[in-house]
Amino acid sequence: MPSPEISTTNSKESSSIRLGLKANWQQFGLLVLVNAFVGGMVGLERTILPLIAETTFGMASRTAILSFLISFGLTKAFVNLLAGRWSDRIGRKPILILGWIFGLPVPWLLIHAPSWDWVVLANVLLGVNQGMCWSTTVIMKIDLVGPQQRGFAMGLNEFAGYLAVALSAWFTSYLAADYGPRPVPFYSGIAFSVLGLLLSVFAIKETRLHAEHESQLASGTKRSDVVSFRQIFLFTSWKNRSLFAASQAGLVNNLNDGMMWGLLPLFLTERGLPFQELGIVAAIYPGVWGTTQLLTGALSDRWGRKRLIAWGMWIQGAAIAMLVFWQGFWPWMTSSALLGVGTALVYPTLLAAVSDLSNPAWRASSVGVYRLWRDSGYALGGLMSGVLADAFSAPTAIFAVAGLTFFSGLVVAYIMAESRPGFVDSSVLSEPTPGMEV
Repeated sequence: MPSPEISTTNSKESSSIRLGLKANWQQFGLLVLVNAFVGGMVGLERTILPLIAETTFGMASRTAILSFLISFGLTKAFVNLLAGRWSDRIGRKPILILGWIFGLPVPWLLIHAPSWDWVVLANVLLGVNQGMCWSTTVIMKIDLVGPQQRGFAMGLNEFAGYLAVALSAWFTSYLAADYGPRPVPFYSGIAFSVLGLLLSVFAIKETRLHAEHESQLASGTKRSDVVSFRQIFLFTSWKNRSLFAASQAGLVNNLNDGMMWGLLPLFLTERGLPFQELGIVAAIYPGVWGTTQLLTGALSDRWGRKRLIAWGMWIQGAAIAMLVFWQGFWPWMTSSALLGVGTALVYPTLLAAVSDLSNPAWRASSVGVYRLWRDSGYALGGLMSGVLADAFSAPTAIFAVAGLTFFSGLVVAYIMAESRPGFVDSSVLSEPTPGMEV
């Protein structure tokens, strides 16, 4: 795949900066590896943590069990917002390193937690780790590749992260079947956090100058042209209809992912699925999601973002409903795989669309706002699934999430404007400018 390389003579500081995957492949590859460790940290929990709540701590309420997911989602969403803004102000690398420092205690807390409150605390720290580290690896890859291969870059980023989620989820369920849910399955988290921190400190380089260079090439915007954070927040969340459509789709996507993470293991266990088969069903979804993003991200660069996002949400809604209609290991495997395909169509494409529609000078902040709304979905998914499951039943909760996901696809289809490299629909040309009131 061609990788345009762009040089500048605007200033001595940026004269050596080039944009493109080919020109920056070494740093890009290191960031892919770091993001795999970030994903591995989340995968530790995706199969066994809801079951630990029942078997180790004797919890029965679905809402109480999913409290770990609510704490994770709220923390990650808020930290996404800060990480994006801080990345624009002080640079990407310091935020990445700080995120790994917060991640170091997580596996130790999960191993030694004497009560469920300690598990909730571990997930607050995990939310900080994910908000800082995943946000900055996304932003840094966007900085490096420039505008032409943004979808492909996001596909590679999410491929690494969610393939690691899948492998970690499967591996922990395999270890839990042989050694019990604690402590052995969480030992790998110690390795993930230490290796991620070491790579971030000694191998990863700052990329903020790449974004400044792209901004100057695109529109002459400099860092002195300050756009207020309030302007960016309102523009991304509401004022720009396409960014609003992307933000709500991201929120609903992670809402259904939160349901899959927190409620699905309990739902399938109640229906008699053995533990090791449960691990496979839980892992196939992020596994398909991760691997197929290599294709979907690149396709969005060629075909545009909007249609992939809308169809992805509709496929997700159908796959979630099938989890209730179908029974048995292979039908559930099929539903999980189909959900992975739908999510792969959506996830990297939304990030690429938000990047298309944001000026590079304040893009990290806009991405942070989008990720605030997107990862709020984890908290809302945990709360909604738990309350509906307790008040009615798990199938009712799953159906409700399926319907909401399908509706979100309709919002994208009717509101979002098309974008792709070299083209943005005229309806999204307005943007916040220094001193502009929004």
